[in-house]
Amino acid sequence: MRARRVAGLSLLLAVIVGGAAVGGGYGAWYWQWQRPIALTVPKVFEIERGMGIRQTLEQLQQQGIIASTWPYRAKAWLVPDRLRHLKAGEFALIPGMTPDQLIDKLSSDDVVTYGMTIPEGRTFAQMRALMDAQAKLEHRTASLSDAELMRQIGHEGMLPEGRFLPTTYRYHKGMSDITLYRQAFELMNSRLDEAWRKRDEGLPYRSPDEALVMASLVEMETGVPEERKAIAGVFVRRLGKGMRLQTDPAVAYGLKKNARTLTRADLTTPTPYNTYMNEGLPPTPIALPGQAALDAALHPAPGSALYFVATGNGGHRFSDSLEQHQQAVRDYLRVLRAGSSNSSH
Repeated sequence: MRARRVAGLSLLLAVIVGGAAVGGGYGAWYWQWQRPIALTVPKVFEIERGMGIRQTLEQLQQQGIIASTWPYRAKAWLVPDRLRHLKAGEFALIPGMTPDQLIDKLSSDDVVTYGMTIPEGRTFAQMRALMDAQAKLEHRTASLSDAELMRQIGHEGMLPEGRFLPTTYRYHKGMSDITLYRQAFELMNSRLDEAWRKRDEGLPYRSPDEALVMASLVEMETGVPEERKAIAGVFVRRLGKGMRLQTDPAVAYGLKKNARTLTRADLTTPTPYNTYMNEGLPPTPIALPGQAALDAALHPAPGSALYFVATGNGGHRFSDSLEQHQQAVRDYLRVLRAGSSNSSH
């Protein structure tokens, strides 16, 4: 009997001690789990493709984001699904996060994103250079020709100039540049379709494509927002009267030159884009027009002006007659000469 009592007491003691150990272990884990992570300053943490739970936890510890991996390994043992949904990507972490908030973050689609702005009036070649310079993108098109790139985004045979909307696009590390090209193409398509549906009556364009060409001319002729519709109005009236557009940016595009460096000889050099020699619109857009230029091309300002010339201070002077225009040109040249004279002193 006595031996049985001793054995029973030993078993009870073992149970008590074991329970205390388990309880103490759980208490230690729970205490650790309620504490904020070890991070003291904001940090971007990356889970690379192929990293498992163990490697991710080790990286978190090595980078000073968590003090120990064992509370997380215990959590994975207690709740197996809790850490099974970690995602690849860059995540912005902040001090004060709890372990649960950390896991939620690393299991979400809330990854760090970057902005890429395509300025209005850039050419497609300039857009490609800008895209290629984005270090966080996965570059699949850098070695492709324009035609091959258009095939990759599903528009084989289409010329790319003017077909991509200049605006700011967001992307995350590892996103393919093809994805951004598709987004920019589809956004321009939708904006052009909407603008075409709402266009003014009586415009001389036979298709949305021609309206896009006009928008690119407007985009390149002025950097003054208030002038866009007035310039579109001049071009529309000239088309209606059978007058050549005589727009320098188109000539420059055809010669791959800067419009400010054009010479008189350039204006008589035959290219498909020489609007001093050819009637009608150029064969393609000459740049990537923005939304405001699209709106101007499809809602030009009414009026009687058929000419415009730079004023020398960033804007343009509009004229109804050739005589008025010639006087405006003389005034502009006088401003240029005065500026040159002042700069030489």
